[in-house]
Amino acid sequence: MRLAIFFSLIFATQAVAAQEVSQTVKDHIKARVDEGYNASIALAYSQGDTVSFYNYGKTARPNGTLVNENTVYEIGSISKVFTCILLADEVLKGQLSLADPVAKFLPKGVTIPQRDGREITLKDLATHTSGLPRMPSNFEPADSENPFVDYTVKQLYDFLSSYQLPRAIGAQYEYSNLGMGLLGHILELHTGKSYEQLVIERIATPLGMTSTAITLTDDMTQRLATGYNAQLEPVSNWDIISLAGAGAIRSTTSDMVKFINANRATETTALHKAMQLSHKIAYTQEDTDFQIGLGWHYANNNTIVWHNGGTGGYRAFAGFVTSGNTGVIVLTNTASSVDDIGIKVLEDRAKLELPKKVTFPDIVEVAETVLETYVGVYEVSPQFKITITRAGKQLFLQATGQSKFELYAAAQNEFFLKVVEASVHFDTAENGRVSSMTLHQGGQHIPAPKVK
Repeated sequence: MRLAIFFSLIFATQAVAAQEVSQTVKDHIKARVDEGYNASIALAYSQGDTVSFYNYGKTARPNGTLVNENTVYEIGSISKVFTCILLADEVLKGQLSLADPVAKFLPKGVTIPQRDGREITLKDLATHTSGLPRMPSNFEPADSENPFVDYTVKQLYDFLSSYQLPRAIGAQYEYSNLGMGLLGHILELHTGKSYEQLVIERIATPLGMTSTAITLTDDMTQRLATGYNAQLEPVSNWDIISLAGAGAIRSTTSDMVKFINANRATETTALHKAMQLSHKIAYTQEDTDFQIGLGWHYANNNTIVWHNGGTGGYRAFAGFVTSGNTGVIVLTNTASSVDDIGIKVLEDRAKLELPKKVTFPDIVEVAETVLETYVGVYEVSPQFKITITRAGKQLFLQATGQSKFELYAAAQNEFFLKVVEASVHFDTAENGRVSSMTLHQGGQHIPAPKVK
């Protein structure tokens, strides 16, 4: 079990070709911004050789500039398909094999978990089937606003060397930021170049993507949209360093539509061949008929190839139709998903609905002496724990391998989160001491005894 944790503004639109975004999609985007779900949305739609851009909102509330196709956003986990294209490029050049064991590329002294005599391979990382968890259990950021910035390579190695796989390698798909971040790190070790260098040299520069990078230039910073959480509160940008391959890239719709168009192309350059290899089905989970490429996911009976992304204040969607000639990029500077917009552009029969408005209870004040009694570690399972900490009058909740989030008091022993629809109830034993907590999320009520 994991917590589901990793805007009325002026209208502006540009179209550079005859093909236009549908009025239905435009109206939905306007409503999303006008009714306070997103600060801005930037969309690029390509069909054949034509491209349309549709932009609505501002780079910051309330006095930012109108967003356009050159506005910079964090694209989060869409970075993962860049990582897999870099892997595919090395495979086609004969420098790597998908069957290569991960342990082959890491320093001596770093132990990679095995199971049943099977080693984790590069393909296992690229298809999220390694058995590694979504995030390492020693991921304990000092700054929840920028949670990845202080996670080091040494911590990564320490986790890998101590982790025991819960199931056979390749037995099950489990989305893993850890695994894809590790793949990006291996590419760095293998090539002797940083992940950012590889992205720029092998993908961005050949495609003319001049505003795609990890490190923000002065020019990119001036065009950067401020990130907002789901409550439209400004949040920090994320600096992802040791796990860069999982989600560190920043870009624009102008650049990203070039990336999508290259993925749709049938050209035979080394880069295009690597992209084509990344689209091919690389793993099938027979019991659920689930399939995945190298990083890329499929929808609509495998006719749509896609990936989404999200950081603290941004969401992104990239996809294209395999049997047609359309592609789409949707970027927003708010932690409110735009996946449905992307799918609607690619499959007109898909429905668009405004997100559910989340309301929160009134916040009450609880004495610090009472808050202190809730501090501790609560065990959902041996592999999944929830740690409660306190800073002054503020409680924080941190689940295994995840960021730390604020807990707000609705009553003396009832608290709720704002980042996700979830709440916790603290239970007291007969001796008056806090003995457990119950997590309420998604219709489930999950008890967790206090173990520390």
